[in-house]
Amino acid sequence: MKYKRSGKVAPIRQLGMIGLGRMGGNMVRRLLGSRIRCVAFDRSAKAVKQMVKIKAVGAESLAELAKKLSAPRAIWMMVPAAAVDQTIAELLPHLERGDILIDGGNSYYVDDSRRAKELAARGIHYVDVGTSGGVWGLARGYCMMIGGEVSVVKSLDPVFAALAPGEGGIARTEGRKKSGGTAERGYLHCGPSGAGHFVKMVHNGIEYGMMAAYAEGFNVLRAANIGRRSDRVDAETTPLRDPANYEYDFALGAIAEVWRRGSVISSWLLDLTANALARDPKLSKFAGRVSDSGEGRWTIKAAIDEGVPVPVLTTALYERFSSRGDARFQDKLLSALRFQFGGHAEEPIH
Repeated sequence: MKYKRSGKVAPIRQLGMIGLGRMGGNMVRRLLGSRIRCVAFDRSAKAVKQMVKIKAVGAESLAELAKKLSAPRAIWMMVPAAAVDQTIAELLPHLERGDILIDGGNSYYVDDSRRAKELAARGIHYVDVGTSGGVWGLARGYCMMIGGEVSVVKSLDPVFAALAPGEGGIARTEGRKKSGGTAERGYLHCGPSGAGHFVKMVHNGIEYGMMAAYAEGFNVLRAANIGRRSDRVDAETTPLRDPANYEYDFALGAIAEVWRRGSVISSWLLDLTANALARDPKLSKFAGRVSDSGEGRWTIKAAIDEGVPVPVLTTALYERFSSRGDARFQDKLLSALRFQFGGHAEEPIH
């Protein structure tokens, strides 16, 4: 790193951005709005041209991106976790001692520790940034959880401050008025290499659980009219003992809306639930296949290693597996066993 004569780390006000997808492109827009010079690269030439139109500097290759940045270079990679090592390998021939590589995606924190050590041997700094905000980040800002060397993270403060939401209209937490730091502005240096992605990993594990809780709760509300259905009586179906207790036709969108206002379960995820139900009450555009990008699995692995019970987060992850049809074979086996020991025939799927 280069230092000023005062001994302080020189603040960085230029950034290379690799990956201009749903988040990377919007991050460039926020940075440019705060007068951070940006050199942008993506495998898609069209995406690069869009950034050039808003005054970013375009690059047709990783080599050109590095050439257009002055030393010490700071390069932010906003690419899938599986592409990070390859991207670093392609960049290395064009980097110099003192340059900084930032991984803002959802990498496994164990990989961050390895990369930091490998790059340190070449005199290159590595910073891991767990970034939350999704497609709303352009307007709302990005919450960032950061891992890396103290001096390097400090030099990047102008970049983090530009991307973060700031204090905004959120009331200050009682008892934190004298705490200081950057957490109230939406970004935090969590610790050494890997710490940022470790915190983001657990953040996403919690997100799985919260989303599952809303989904399950609204499904209970949706089925609350089961007492009005005229199901046939047979030996394969547990009878509903008190149909009169389940004759409600709830307006799910309205319930989501009223819960948003003063309820103890209000949250941004509930806001998004209300949006979805207002636009499409039957959610007819969605098949219900829910992916997972790894953080939930890694959170559960960490919990096992630590001996910490996380039944809600674990169940939420398994439900995602089931939503993709990954339980079909075991379901078929259950049906086969019931048929063999009791002659129970399958009920048709309605």
